[in-house]
Order: sequence, then structure tokens, then C-alpha cells
Amino acid sequence: MTRAGIFGPPNGLSGRPAVADLSQLVKAYDVRGVVPDQWDEALAELFGAAFAEVTDATAIVVGHDMRPSSPALSRAFARGALNRGVDVTEIGLCSTDQLYYASGALDLPGAMFTASHNPAQYNGIKMCRAGAAPVGQDTGLADIRALAERWLESGAPAPAAAPGTLTARDTLQDYAGYLRSLVDLTAIRPLKVVVDAGNGMGGHTVPTVLGGLPLTVVPMYFELDGTFPNHEANPLDPANIVDLRKRVVQEGADLGLAFDGDADRCFVVDENGDPVSPSAVTALVAARELARNGGTGTVIHNLITSRTVAEVVREHGGTPVRTRVGHSFIKAEMARSGAIFGGEHSAHYYFKDFWNADTGMLAALHVLAALGTQAAPLSTLFAEYDRYAGSGEINSTVTDQQARLAALRTVYEALPDATVDTLDGLTVSTPTWWFNVRPSNTEPLLRLNTEAKDETTMTRIRDEVLAIIRA
Repeated sequence: MTRAGIFGPPNGLSGRPAVADLSQLVKAYDVRGVVPDQWDEALAELFGAAFAEVTDATAIVVGHDMRPSSPALSRAFARGALNRGVDVTEIGLCSTDQLYYASGALDLPGAMFTASHNPAQYNGIKMCRAGAAPVGQDTGLADIRALAERWLESGAPAPAAAPGTLTARDTLQDYAGYLRSLVDLTAIRPLKVVVDAGNGMGGHTVPTVLGGLPLTVVPMYFELDGTFPNHEANPLDPANIVDLRKRVVQEGADLGLAFDGDADRCFVVDENGDPVSPSAVTALVAARELARNGGTGTVIHNLITSRTVAEVVREHGGTPVRTRVGHSFIKAEMARSGAIFGGEHSAHYYFKDFWNADTGMLAALHVLAALGTQAAPLSTLFAEYDRYAGSGEINSTVTDQQARLAALRTVYEALPDATVDTLDGLTVSTPTWWFNVRPSNTEPLLRLNTEAKDETTMTRIRDEVLAIIRA
């Protein structure tokens, strides 16, 4: 237990923040930017003080990933909170969902230092309230930014009369034990699984979570290295799972798993080295979670997941609820509706039993349990949950997003069997196909996702829509 003053000056900030303009740094859901060009330890200290004030916390928990800048930024953030009289529990190296576990289990607001899959020069902060409740633009992040901006102009607030105390705590074993209490893998058949951690935090968590189970784990890139020497830690890009796909086939493995940099997302590859759609994983896990809850419950999915998800949820007795794209919308709807599970096509998976927070590791345990309790290979298991042909997300640079959306609406709302909605961008649905086009919040882009009953129809709709977008 240590007094804050040991780690920094007793009064004010330890240095001058790198920039005063936070508009490019504070995003919709988190803080993210280049270190030290856009932000540094002094600004992290300000964020820590602001976070403590906005959450009105008496204690918080802080963790960080393996990026070179993460330990110092994390400690600076802690110092900002300590100087406001707030106690800080440091859990050190952790995955983002391990930080959410700590926030939930300890009932404390939390801050995770990571830039997920961004290149090495980036870093960021994912923040949550006690119980892993999200902090986004409408739930405190705008207030944190406003405080930091005010203090950048007027000077940092005076330190509290009594600084908080700093305590180190290791939560890895408790995190792993909690996940394994939710999915029983002790009786599964032996499986061989290749895991690509991408030099990210999966290399830290996977050995503990999967250790001692009937699994032969073949590790790839488990060495923690925030410079990402092997490939970008973003499995959503097909280029970054090429090594995993080859290794699964070479090893004759039952499946492959790939984690992103902060290990909150998990991607699955079958025994043939073929990627499994995150929508198919969402459908599988939804069916299992509904079974655990007596065949009833609400399941949240965003509007670019496959139609398969809603179909499977209904087939298993559940109620599907469709939301906008973005984890804040999923988490808000889960809290409002009491949903048992939620999934996004970006491979974020949210669980009521995990404080409504996202954890790719828990989704991976569900996949392993589903495969290990029956004899068929993974490709056969997932065939039931992969019913349509999808385009994946296709980005187009446009100068006038709203004009292109209006042009699309004019064309497609005239179709006799089409339904149009504007929950998030423009969605057009017919009995045999649908597409969604939504604008980026930060770039001059339109993002297209389309799905159809067969590849030929999907290709036709995709090309028609792209021609209008890019006209």
C-alpha cells in the first residue's frame, strides 16, 4: 500500500500535456491516439483525475496491455486519481475483458490502457463504471473530456488533502476461474486447438484459462510484444489469420482461435482452415445460452449480423432484439431488456453473466464446449448456423454521405417487396436479401453489408448498391 506522492509531485501535474485539442483523441467509446504526438503521461494524469471526478468514485481499478507506452500511461492515470483522494487497485498486465472482470467482481469503476488492434505507436483508454457499465460519449466520456479541456486551460485542480492509496492485485487466476465456472469443459473429448495471440494479451490469458483442460494448445505468437512483429493484431482483416489457417491444417487441429491485441475479441477457424463467421458464432452461443436459461430469454444482435442469428434465437425459444452497430448500444439494450447474451459481427460477444460486458474468451469456451461434447468436426457443427451468403463490410469513400444514402433510398424503397428502415444508416430488406449502408462517424466513408439466400443474389445486390454509392 503506497502513498501517491511517491510516484509524482504532490501538487499538480508532473509535466505539460502534449496537446490541448482533444477532439481527435476522445472518440465515441474511448480515448485513442498516437503517443507521444497526440497524448502523453501528463494528459493521462489529467484523464485519471477527471475520471475520478466524473464517476464520483472513492476507489477505481486500472490495468494495461503489453504496448511499450502502457505501463507509464497507466501509472500516470492512477496518479491523477490518487491525487484526487481516490484509492487505486492496479492489476497490471491484463486483457480488456480481465479488466471488466475486475470492475465487476470488485464493483469498482475501471480503466484499461490499450489501443486494441491499432499499430504500436497508438494507445488508448477504455473506461467503465462500477460493474463494468460502459463509459461512452453519452455516459460520461464527454464530461471527462470537458473537464480535461478546462484543466488544460486553467490548470490542474489542487490535490486532495489526503491522497488515495495504491494497491497491486493479481486477478488472472480469479478471472480464469470465473469464466470456467460459466462453461464446463471438464468432460469434453480431447481437442487440439491452435491459438494465435498476435503478440497481444491472449498470450497472457490463454495459458491460464485453458490450462488443465482436455486440450492440446498449439501456441502462435504468445510472446507479449506491443510492436506486433508478426502481424497486426486484428483478426477481422483476413491477412492477419493467414498464418493461423495454415497452421491449423498443418497440425491436423480441430480448430483455431485468434485474439486481437487486447484479447477482448475472438475469431474462429475450422478444421479445414476456413474462417467461421462471427454471426455463426453468435448464433451458436445464443442457442447455448438460451438452453442454460431454460429455453427463454432475450438475445441482442446488431443490424449487420446475419439473419441466421434471429432465426436461431426464435427456434430455441428466445426473443431477438436488433440494435445499432456499436458496443454502447448493445450494452445499453442488454441492461434495458435484461438480455442474456448479445453479439456483433465484429466478434464482440456480451454476456449477462459477465456484467453485460464483452469477452471473446467466454465465447471461445462455448465453441470448445460445443465441439467437445459431440463427435462431428467444427465445419459440420457450424453448418447449421451459416445459412446465407454475406459480403462482409465494404467501405467506400464518398464526399456527400447523405446524398448517396438518399439516392439508394429512392431506388430501393420503390421495390414492391422491400422494407426500409433508418435505425442505423439505411437498411433495405426483402424476403431473399438485405443490405445496410451506414456512414462512418469519423471518416468520409459509407460502409456496406449485404446478405442473400445465395452467392449469386448477394453478388448482384452488392454490385448494384456499390454502383450507386460510387456514382
